[in-house]
Amino acid sequence: MANPAAETVEYPFTAFNFAVEINVPGVSSKVCAASFSECDGLDMTMEVKTIREGGNNGRQIRLAGPLAYAQLTLKRGMTASFELWDWFGAVLEQPSLRADAEVVVFAPNSTSEHIIERARFILSRCLPVKLKAPPLNAKDGMVAIEELQLAYESLRLKRPRGGGA
Repeated sequence: MANPAAETVEYPFTAFNFAVEINVPGVSSKVCAASFSECDGLDMTMEVKTIREGGNNGRQIRLAGPLAYAQLTLKRGMTASFELWDWFGAVLEQPSLRADAEVVVFAPNSTSEHIIERARFILSRCLPVKLKAPPLNAKDGMVAIEELQLAYESLRLKRPRGGGA
């Protein structure tokens, strides 16, 4: 009899199959109907405070300090809408406007009929920092985005319902 646990294949997380979802109140529930080829900046760094105890030269105490977050950078995107441009313009009119974004990582064995979600990175209170159009080329028929940068206030990982890796 075959061992069912041995037949379960755990695919590693891969960096080539992902989606970006952005929800901007008052602009669109899914402002980012775009596909990007590159995503970078899912990054948080904790500042560590070091305390030395008087008379004890061989030991130091490390305390957790505040977190700092990177900027999310999305590159080489294609979209059929102007909603990202609308969002940038809406922030100019209403500087307190923020969005929530999610970067969804899919398993490499996902198909168009059966998408397997491996992880979701939740970015809260996002602010568009940079929106860059690419060089214009008469051969391309879609609205393209060379680069989109988002500043965010917090980052957390949401695992798939089954627990995930």
